[in-house]
Amino acid sequence: MRVAIAGGHGQIALRLARVLADRGDEPVALIRNPDHAADVREAGAEPAVIDLEHASDDEVAQAITGADAVVFAAGAGPGSGAERKETMDYGGAVKLIAAAKQSGARRYVIVSSVGADANASGDDTFSVYLRAKGRADDAVRASGLEYTVVRPGPLTNEPGTGRVNLGPDVPRGEVTRDDVAQVLAAVLHAPATAGKTLDLAGGDVPVAEAVAAL
Repeated sequence: MRVAIAGGHGQIALRLARVLADRGDEPVALIRNPDHAADVREAGAEPAVIDLEHASDDEVAQAITGADAVVFAAGAGPGSGAERKETMDYGGAVKLIAAAKQSGARRYVIVSSVGADANASGDDTFSVYLRAKGRADDAVRASGLEYTVVRPGPLTNEPGTGRVNLGPDVPRGEVTRDDVAQVLAAVLHAPATAGKTLDLAGGDVPVAEAVAAL
């Protein structure tokens, strides 16, 4: 499977690229900064330099040509203001939907967040983030693509355990970035997860079993 990963130099994206490459897939990392090409190559991905935030739908479609699936793992980042939550966390996801449709990639997996809600209350930046992510999730669900929304709890850099709690409504809990990447890779290869919104936390069930049970 050829998989285009938006936000290709992010912490989850680099881990996902390694998992996909190890299993024989062809990850393509969409990166804004050409200086990051060596890092994504080291992770096993083919770099594609594209500024998702400012590129046209056509340019993004060209960057993902040949992809069977796309993963939206991009984000404005914790240090960004409200405006970039809108243009990247929401706008970037929507642009990738248009590009996926144009290029023929039917599978779309989005890394969301527990608590993402288009109607989340509050005026602080985190509330703006939750609304942007919620609107992005809604757009993906309405896209007509074979989507899966994965909503991890608070992320940690602890070593992955390979065991998770995954389902439509699981208690909020921390999860390692390693384990998120493992779940994303498994979901991509599990057609039965299409059309589902899944909460993700650390847990006791091996990733393969957790995905197979959905």
